[in-house]
Amino acid sequence: MQNILDILKERGLLDNVTSENVKEALKSPVTVYAGFDPSSESLQVGNFVTIMALGHFQRCGHKVIAVVGGATGMIGDPSGRTGERSLLSVEQIEHNQVGISENLSRFLDFKHSTAPARIVNNYDWLGQFSFITFLRDIGKHFRMGVMLGKESVRARLESESGMSFTEFSYQMLQAYDFLKLYDDHGCTFQIGGSDQWGNITAGTDLIRKLRGIEAYGVTLPLVCDSTGQKFGKSEGNAIYLDHRKTSYYDFYQFFVRTADADAARFLRIFTFLPLSEIRQYEEQVKKEPEKREAQKRLAEEVTRMVHGERGLKVAVRASSVLFGEAMDDLRAEDLMDIFANVPSVELPDSKVAGAGVIDVAVMSGLCKSKGEARRLVESGGLYVNNRRVDGIQSVIKPADIVDNRVVVLRSGKKTYHLLKVT
Repeated sequence: MQNILDILKERGLLDNVTSENVKEALKSPVTVYAGFDPSSESLQVGNFVTIMALGHFQRCGHKVIAVVGGATGMIGDPSGRTGERSLLSVEQIEHNQVGISENLSRFLDFKHSTAPARIVNNYDWLGQFSFITFLRDIGKHFRMGVMLGKESVRARLESESGMSFTEFSYQMLQAYDFLKLYDDHGCTFQIGGSDQWGNITAGTDLIRKLRGIEAYGVTLPLVCDSTGQKFGKSEGNAIYLDHRKTSYYDFYQFFVRTADADAARFLRIFTFLPLSEIRQYEEQVKKEPEKREAQKRLAEEVTRMVHGERGLKVAVRASSVLFGEAMDDLRAEDLMDIFANVPSVELPDSKVAGAGVIDVAVMSGLCKSKGEARRLVESGGLYVNNRRVDGIQSVIKPADIVDNRVVVLRSGKKTYHLLKVT
């Protein structure tokens, strides 16, 4: 089987390694871990680089561990940050852990016959330490010169905000995670973003000092698009893996909008498609960029991995519905997923069924006044369930209320309101 290090390199998923012995060590099955910060109830597509790397490790027969940072999340990793983050409560972190565990369960195989994945929470061990015990047993193995020399520390010390002792101690906690996973699970590899280099090497050093063996780190690149924008941001908004925070449609469209210059590279990084197939899409981008075949395949593959076949179906259907196609075959649940991010209002059935479309347009907030609604109808710009309203006397028929629950109103080409009938 191909060495995982070669796979990461040809996929654009390799930044650096801690030792020249890494490739040799990976010739046999190993246990590898990556940490995930529970600062939100859902992971973002920016976490996808790490998730894909874990997936490749598992596909090559290695055991993978995902660590949810229940303890370290209470402090906050200073790496790559210009200021200290707001501290989260225990209750917030516990809530976020549930969502992150659900996110990860979609990508990692926990029933693998020889290399099942595992999710653990570092609060289970770090939460047992007293401050004195941790300083005595772990802190004494860290030297101030080395800690101050870490790039993540130096950058913050030179900034206006500086660095608190709380953040400065973060690298010790992550290093202990690595040691604990080595002791309990034989874990000898840690992967993380390029900004994690200092934390990862703190762990390899601690294992070498206390256990006398060589542990390894592999860092992954910070992925940016061709304009230099950090991957995972869309007009300043994070793209989440939870459809309640980022709808199926918006998630799918984020990848469809990928620039031609990034399409093939993102196919390598964010899918498991064979490289030979990706090269064909690369050629298509050069010859027929207007077809956007690479972007469509990228969006399809990633949406299927994250949201399953149903999520993909809703996203693709939403793309057609939002461009005016009929929605006759859609159920109320589908419409609520498709229009999750548009303005909505609840109205009782008694005020909707049989009511004039003009009145409903005003009650829903789509139009500010009956005069505006009347003019919209007369200009042919008011739609019910993507069907044009053909007269000012038109009413909402019972058949217009999908599953007796939902009506979709539209003004012009793109302004939608969702009417929830109670």
